[in-house]
Order: sequence, then structure tokens, then C-alpha cells
Amino acid sequence: MARFSGLTVILTGATGGFGRRTAERLAEDGARLVLSDMREETLAEFAATLPTETAILAGDVSTEDLSEALVKLAVDRFGGLDIAINNAGVAQSFVKLPQVPSDEARRIIEIDLLGVFYAMKHQLPLMERQHRASGRTGVIVNIASVAGLGGAPRLSVYSAAKHGVVGLTKSAAAEYATKGVRVNAVCPSFARTSMALDFLKMLPNGIEEGAADLTRGVPMRRLAEVDEVVEVILFASDPKNSFMTGQTLAVDGGITAI
Repeated sequence: MARFSGLTVILTGATGGFGRRTAERLAEDGARLVLSDMREETLAEFAATLPTETAILAGDVSTEDLSEALVKLAVDRFGGLDIAINNAGVAQSFVKLPQVPSDEARRIIEIDLLGVFYAMKHQLPLMERQHRASGRTGVIVNIASVAGLGGAPRLSVYSAAKHGVVGLTKSAAAEYATKGVRVNAVCPSFARTSMALDFLKMLPNGIEEGAADLTRGVPMRRLAEVDEVVEVILFASDPKNSFMTGQTLAVDGGITAI
């Protein structure tokens, strides 16, 4: 039997690099998917390619109503929720802290931090009720960043938001450890996603030299491949991985080892 057979998964940021590949892998492994991203047409086109039951809802994760509606959609369409992967996020301009526009900083916090808070605010009570009623367990995987585990020069606000995601993850894991819900965070470094490549295009030296600059402090001296990160997301999501909670899984080519 496929490892996610019959399980219902909410996945935000579903048409981006990590989200798209995670959705594909979950569908191949039997999951039923509730997918969300900003553009409804793109979301619908992608969902139509997946070999599984899907429900979609486009919207902005910085709006709390979306998180509430996604949980309701999972219940209405599939009878509950087993796994939530809170993946939606945005990056910031690669500049020193005083040069970050205040409206950009606010937007990063609203999406990258408050978006995860809103998601868990509505996911956790449902998962707790399910466990109390039938013993059904729940899993939440928050996509943070290696920038949430240490300082990130020229990514200060993004780093602050991802530190916040780590804090939310650990706090929720402790609060719900006896209530049938596991909460973990996956913390990648730069990977070959469209968001990262768009970021590299903005650097003055071009993509290849920019990538070399970004990975100078990475012991493996390269960007992560999308599938390398997705493997860890699936590992954290797997119901058989039942004794791991409150963890920050660094997928960083060795950055946090030094």
C-alpha cells in the first residue's frame, strides 16, 4: 500500500518549486489533496494533472479566512485532515537591513510568519478533535529555512520571519504532543526553485556567479535540488514517523554543521 493512501493533505504554495513536486509525490503515494496558491487558473491546471482526488482554493495565506476555509474544505470534501504542509512563502530583496522597504518587510512577515500562524490556528483544533473522537493522528510540517536557524546577512526580515516559524513549530509541538498531533519544520538552504532562480537573476553577476556566491559557505558547495528537499518534507509528513515532533530538519548541505 502507498504510504499516504487515503490520507487528506492540505498543501499551500502548491504550484511553486517545493509545493508542486511535493503534491506530485503525495498524489503518486495515494494522498487526497487540498491545494492552495495565489492564482486559481494555474492551480486548477496543475490539479488536473494529478492522479488523485483534489480540491483547490486560491488565495493569500496572509488572510486568515483562507486558512479557515482550507480546513473546512478538507472536512467537507474528504471528511477530515491528516497532514498539513504549510509551504507558501516569499523571499526578500538581497539588501542590508536599513535598505529593506518597510512595506516589503511587512508583507514578508504577513505571509511567511503570520500565514503559518493562521494555518496552525485552524489546523490544530480540528486535528485535536479528530484524535479525541477516534484516535486519528495529525501531522503539520512547516517549511521554514536555514535562515531561521541562524543569522542571514542581507536577508534580515526573511530570517526573522523564519525564526518565528521555528518558534511557532516548537511551541505548538510541545502544546499538542499528547493530543495526537506532531509538528515539525523543514529548513532548506537555497535550492533550484523558480523563486531562488528569479532571486539569482537580480544579482549583478548573473545566475552562475550568484549561485557560487550564495553557496560559498555551504560545505557541499552547491544549491539543493528540489527533490532533495521534498524527500525530507515527505519524511516529516509520514505517519510512520510517529515519535518525532518539535524538530527543525536542516536540508542545507552542511551549513549548520560548522
